Amino acid sequence: MTCAMADYVFSMKGLTKVHEPDKKIVKDLYLSFIPGAKIGIIGVNGTGKSTILRIMAGVDTNFTGETWTRPGVKVGYLSQEPDLGDAKTVKEAVEVAVQPIRDILDQFETLSMKLGEPMSDEEMTKLLDKQGALQDKIDAVDGWNLDHMLELAMDALRLPPADADPSTLSGGEKRRVALCRLLLEKPEILLLDEPTNHL
Repeated sequence: MTCAMADYVFSMKGLTKVHEPDKKIVKDLYLSFIPGAKIGIIGVNGTGKSTILRIMAGVDTNFTGETWTRPGVKVGYLSQEPDLGDAKTVKEAVEVAVQPIRDILDQFETLSMKLGEPMSDEEMTKLLDKQGALQDKIDAVDGWNLDHMLELAMDALRLPPADADPSTLSGGEKRRVALCRLLLEKPEILLLDEPTNHL
């Protein structure tokens, strides 16, 4: 029995990756993944495992062949050496994942403050409509419990203290922080490049 393309979350056809000078890392590769699949790519160093993951994540676009990700599917990628950006604390590094929710909460709070100011009935109605729309968005993602959700996620992955400086973390600690951030983004495809045992 064959599956239609729509049944897959990701496919690659005839994928070939060449490094200069003329060294083929990946040659004529065909892969397709169904939703919920858990797949490991195993091989000795230099056989293209990380290359395949970078291509799947959309990080590496310099290849021949085709790749396809189901429309609307979010891909999350944890590299071997994750970049935590310029965050000053562990919590700040993790919160990047939920910034859109934080922004909506901030907008809601700003509108709530404005409701205490003098305004016409028409302005009040517009403001209440905007606030209602924001509240619906917050309810849909359980945004009211955002801080509790962050605390639970950070505790579950045994992250360093929330106020710790990311630049002082070990490689393993940085990977746990990056993984926590990635999981909070709720990707449908999660790509882990050489995850260590405790992950």
